[in-house]
Amino acid sequence: MPAMSSPPTPQRTPPVFRPRLLDTLKGYNRQQFIQDAGAGLTVGVVALPLAMAFAIASGLKPEAGIFTAIIAGFLISALGGSRVQIGGPAGAFIVIVYGIVERYGLANLILATAMSGVMLFAMGFFKLGTLIRFIPIAVVIGFTNGIAVLIALSQVKDLLGLQVVAMPADFFGILVALKNALPTLNPLAALLALASLGTILLWQFAVPTWGKTRPWAARLSVVPGSVVALVFATAFVAITGLPVETIGSRFGGIPSSLPTLQWPEFSWASARFLFIPAITLALLGAIESLLCARVADGMIEDRHNPNQELMAQGIANFVTPFFGGMPATGTIARTVTNVKSGGTSPVAGIVHALTLLVVVLVAAPLAQDIPLAAMAAILMFVAWNMGEWREFAHLRQFRMPYRATLLAVFFLTVVFDLTVAVEVGLVAACITFIYRISSLSRSERVSTQDQPRLAGMERRVAVYRLYGAIFFGAVKLIEELEDHLPTEVLVVDFKNVMYIDSSGADTLLDLARVCKKHHVRLIACGLKFQPQDILERCGLVALLSKDNLVATVAQAIDAALPDTPSTTEADAAVSA
Repeated sequence: MPAMSSPPTPQRTPPVFRPRLLDTLKGYNRQQFIQDAGAGLTVGVVALPLAMAFAIASGLKPEAGIFTAIIAGFLISALGGSRVQIGGPAGAFIVIVYGIVERYGLANLILATAMSGVMLFAMGFFKLGTLIRFIPIAVVIGFTNGIAVLIALSQVKDLLGLQVVAMPADFFGILVALKNALPTLNPLAALLALASLGTILLWQFAVPTWGKTRPWAARLSVVPGSVVALVFATAFVAITGLPVETIGSRFGGIPSSLPTLQWPEFSWASARFLFIPAITLALLGAIESLLCARVADGMIEDRHNPNQELMAQGIANFVTPFFGGMPATGTIARTVTNVKSGGTSPVAGIVHALTLLVVVLVAAPLAQDIPLAAMAAILMFVAWNMGEWREFAHLRQFRMPYRATLLAVFFLTVVFDLTVAVEVGLVAACITFIYRISSLSRSERVSTQDQPRLAGMERRVAVYRLYGAIFFGAVKLIEELEDHLPTEVLVVDFKNVMYIDSSGADTLLDLARVCKKHHVRLIACGLKFQPQDILERCGLVALLSKDNLVATVAQAIDAALPDTPSTTEADAAVSA
């Protein structure tokens, strides 16, 4: 009796929603926890000044940034698709958030952020995470540099201690407001800001160099320069009573309590106006988080799950605004700090969020004396690091479409609006791509040297080889064949055609009809799977019949010229 074979084990499809934390906790040990806890504490210290600075620059209270770093940071680490990514408020959102608050108010910022969270979750759920990579690098660099310029410009007020009642959201309005406020310049605030910026630069560049020869400097280099500058500036203002604006004088300090649930009034009218800003927040958050995750992958030799990451970002952005937060995404500076500090799993990000929570509950009163000039200096440094300024110097190495796209997105981001800039950039990139692909598609007529049997038959029989993709941007190739029809037979070789879209198929169908009208036989050869499939579905294959579908050009010529000897027969006759 033959042995019965066991049925094949069915393939289990991976779950749609599976946080990376579940995988990293398998085999998790005490040593890893110690590393993650140390990294989380370090990142929490780094995140504190940045979170406050991003919130203040966005037109919000400093606690909005801290609450975002706590809640969104916890959710993104616990539910995300990366082992080491740290989530929280980001500088890229400053311009957009400030514009939403200025135009629509704080309640509508909550609604726009929650809407962007739903969009992000939907993008991840429907596995659109990889599509974010299709955004051209020229568009990404253009709007990143534009945002960096706007961040720096928005900090000039606090950097110089200017008195501006209400800062406009548009570029020219900001310039006018700063110009009118110049008489109110506070020299002490400007000097404090310059000293803070100098401290950050010294810590960034000099201390690591000293650390190569001095052990004490190597230990100091672990502490970020922004934290050192903030501590020194705060201590100096608290001791001397320097007459500069602080968090306490402008915002009344930071509450030392947990955030409470906020439920604004919702209306369809508000949602309609906020749809475009919400899309902008979602796209920018997706781009920032996935670019950050890719950077982290390169540092730890791992691969994140982009769809899971987007779903985690969506949940974080839906929940956080109802507890006094702002939009959140993956942050490169804090993620890199996490990796360099020894973080190995999402536990480090969770510890970072808990560290900030302890700071809020215990040390909130110490934030009273933090000078806004020092915060502005920190954001100036963030803006400088955020921009890809070397790309401007390298523009001459690229073609005109790349330069035009990058510069147009940069200019539109600074002068007009980020949404307009991204839209124009994507349209320009699409047009450029279509043009380049269409220029790669070409047709050439087979010569008599290649096929000697065609000698003397040029008017009666024409053979054309097509190359590339026959799509809506390259249908002119087929239209040119219609303008130069032979008298008897037209052979079209599709051997080197990799793709035909519906527009190309429709144009080929028109070619077949024109040939039939002029009593010209149309023979197609070399059709591969995708071209043949679409030509069958559009009806061209049925229109041609099997006799006019062959495999090679030689067979097509045999069908077109049955009375003349083939190349093989001619060679055999010569040999005989």
